[in-house]
Parts: sequence; structure tokens; C-alpha cells
Amino acid sequence: MVRIIVRRLLQMVVTLIALSALIFFWLRSLPGGPVEALLGERATPERRELLTKALGYDQPLWVQYGRFVKRVLVGNFGNSIRSGDPVTDVIGRAFPATIELSVAALIIAVGLGIPLGYLAARFHGRLLDNGTIIGTLIGVSVPIFFLGYLLKQWFTQDLHWFPPSGRLAPTMEATHVTGLFVLDGLLTREFDASADALWHLILPAVTLATIPLAVIVRITRASVLDVLNEDYVRTAEAKGLRTKTIRHRHVLRNALLPVVTTIGLQTGALLAGAVLTEKVYNWGGLGTLIADSITGSRDYPILQAIILLAALVFVSVNLLVDLSYAVIDPRVRVR
Repeated sequence: MVRIIVRRLLQMVVTLIALSALIFFWLRSLPGGPVEALLGERATPERRELLTKALGYDQPLWVQYGRFVKRVLVGNFGNSIRSGDPVTDVIGRAFPATIELSVAALIIAVGLGIPLGYLAARFHGRLLDNGTIIGTLIGVSVPIFFLGYLLKQWFTQDLHWFPPSGRLAPTMEATHVTGLFVLDGLLTREFDASADALWHLILPAVTLATIPLAVIVRITRASVLDVLNEDYVRTAEAKGLRTKTIRHRHVLRNALLPVVTTIGLQTGALLAGAVLTEKVYNWGGLGTLIADSITGSRDYPILQAIILLAALVFVSVNLLVDLSYAVIDPRVRVR
């Protein structure tokens, strides 16, 4: 187990170093840049030169990258080009919103995906199985932004069941402790604020969870069908073991390895899908910040920090997935 952890941590470090270089040089290869974005129509050769020197972009790229790495090692990502605030402060204000949305979407995807996939496999070839296959194909095929606007039209404009955008009602007064509005309401015992935040969260979370839910259902179904055909399952049935014991101990547990892998990969997909979902529902998280930083001021420090943060979350989740293998399947611990 220790050897697995050490090996994965070393892989994480190498991955983040390589990604930091890729991000740094790729962003600076894009057309335009923060100087042109900030000056706009006021751009003159003199102003471009002054602002380029002020931002440090007159130095060779390898010098700029060296400074960037030195700052990152001490937790300093610089200041936002657009607002001038420290990058850590800007991301710290937006990060809890994305985490709350992504966790809620993951709970929906896993909480519904594994049972639905298992039931579809159990009733293979029947109405439930066929309906699940059709539903998952639709879920994977429909783009997130289109589904978001569609659900928003149905449930906010037509039925008035959910609020159209934002994380809280404008008139709601709430104390923010962690930035996770639902949790903050519970911690401060402002249950009306927590309920309102949850009500705002449901529709964006369902939108974001659609594709991961469909993928998890399909993988769970296929994995359970494979396990049901294994010899040890037929042997357990021949021995007269209870159906409940066979399903939980022999079928579901052995079918979970590919499902857990899929859940880890879908976590990264949630962070990517949050960009579109947050724009549709005006959520105000990292997705909104990324879109504004790209289309607005070419805010390199913000983009670099967000992408590295997303990569850190992704590789950390995959480390947890690798460790969970040893818990689910004892054979992994002796390999």
C-alpha cells in the first residue's frame, strides 16, 4: 500500500510540473494577449510598450516561466491582470461555488447511476433494461448547455418550480463561513438560507450530473453483466447461498472496480462541464471565472492557477481511486 502511494505521489508531481510548463507556454502562444485586451481601442505603441514592461512580458519566456515556478512553490500565483487582486483571493471566492455544484452533481450521478446500472443488469433484456439504455444514450448525446437552457425554460419559466439563476435569492440574508451555501446555513443554523441555497442548487446539479450519470449507468450495467457470467457466481448459486449474499458479496463488489475508475474520470469531466453549466445558471464559480478570463482580459495568472488547481483535484481524486482498489479487492494489495 505504501509503495502504491509513493509511486502515485511521484507521478502527481511529474504530471503537475509538465502541465505547468504546457499551460504557461500554450497560453502565451494564443493570438492577442492581456496587453491588447486591457488597452483595447486605446492601444498605441507607447502604451503597449509601457504595459508590457509593467507586466513583465518583455522578458524571455524561459525567464518568465522561471519566475512563475518560483512564485508557485511558495503559494504565490501573482495578481489578477483584470482586477489587481491576488489570484488566491479571486479563486478562493469562486472555488467553493464550483465545489458545491460538482459535489452535488457527483452525489446525484453516483447515487442514481450505480443502482440503475445494477437493476438494468439484473433485468437484462426487459423493459427496465431497454429503457435505461435509451435514457443513457439520450443523456450522453444532449449537450450540457442545450440541456441547461431546456431545463431552465421548463422548470423556471413555464412551471416556476425552481429559481432561474444564482446561488441565493437576492433578498436572502445569510452568513457565509465556508462559501458552501448549503453547508453554511446548517453550520450557522440559518436553515431558511440553507433550504434556499439547496433549491437554487438542484437544477444546475441535475444538468451537470446528466452525462456522468449516463456513463456510470452504462459501465455499472456492463460490469455487473460480466460478473454474473463468472464461474464463481454460478458456483455460489450451486452451493445454495442466499441470493442477497451472492448479489452483494460476489456480484456487486467485484463489479465495482471499473465503476470506481469511471467515477474518478468523471470527476474531471464535472469540472470541465461546470464551465457551461455555470454560465447558463449564472453560478459564479470557477467556470464563470475561466470564461471571463479567456474572453475578457486574457488573465494569464487566473487561467494558470485554475488549470493547475483543476489538475491537482483530478490527480488527487485518481489517487483516492487507486487506493480504493485495495479496499474493494484484496488481491490488489498483494500485487
